[in-house]
Amino acid sequence: MSKLVIVGSVNIDSIETPFGTADRIPGGSAPYIGLAASNFDVDSCIVSVVGNDFPADFLELMKSRNIHVDSIEIVEDGKTFFWAGKYHNDMNTRDTLVTELNVLETFSPVVPESYKNSEVLMLGNLHPLVQLDVIEQMSEPKLIVLDTMNFWMDHTLDDLLKVIAKVDVITINDEEARQLSGEYSLVNASKKIMTMGPKYVVIKKGEHGALLFHGDEMFYAPALPLAEVFDPTGAGDTFAGGFTGYLARTGDYSFENMKTAIINGSALASFTVEKFGTERLLSLTKPELYQRLQQFKNLTQFDIELT
Repeated sequence: MSKLVIVGSVNIDSIETPFGTADRIPGGSAPYIGLAASNFDVDSCIVSVVGNDFPADFLELMKSRNIHVDSIEIVEDGKTFFWAGKYHNDMNTRDTLVTELNVLETFSPVVPESYKNSEVLMLGNLHPLVQLDVIEQMSEPKLIVLDTMNFWMDHTLDDLLKVIAKVDVITINDEEARQLSGEYSLVNASKKIMTMGPKYVVIKKGEHGALLFHGDEMFYAPALPLAEVFDPTGAGDTFAGGFTGYLARTGDYSFENMKTAIINGSALASFTVEKFGTERLLSLTKPELYQRLQQFKNLTQFDIELT
């Protein structure tokens, strides 16, 4: 079975959207990535930290999905990273109400020996020095995927550039791609970012899909139009989990196979937004995923007669 190392936050979240509220539920980049990747029968390992207030039953739940959680450090006299946010009516913008780093502030990652030889490393959104530490502990993975955000570009750009130089794929949104590159055109932005190190650039455009760039090649994956979006939290991390989970299972890291990986990531992300937190990922069945993948196929394939 293919092995995947995931480094990212494990949170307690409080979320408010126009559809309701969810108070103090498990979240964070790592659980979304891990649960999404578990749909591809990979042996995942989460490297993270929590406090004594994180629900033990959720750790057991992840364990039952073939996610190695013993590598999640539990600080007995500490509190878990806490985030609270409120989404606006457009569901694309949100206000961060509370951010308490707690045990994440002094987190020092440790990759278990049995996972250091994993082929795929997924660096979830965290401080670049933590991401760099994990890269240095690995034994030459075949694929390193980085997710980051504008906060690290604003405050730790030099450290972030060191990480970017060592990765194969970077996934960021369109605003972040423009900020990192200084280019408005996403085509030019991707080319500039590729000179920094990555061979592939994935630019996420939320409800407008995702773009994949490699050299002069590009691919566009649409987002599935949904009747209801309850909670967008974790959609980007779910996308990353589906993307890396599929690649880890197939062991094919070519541009052509990454196209399919992006569709799988997009399909999984479309489920996440249907419920609060990780709830929908936990109830998702493989037939449901296959059906949604078929919907993506129908959305993008058509015959045309030239007259």
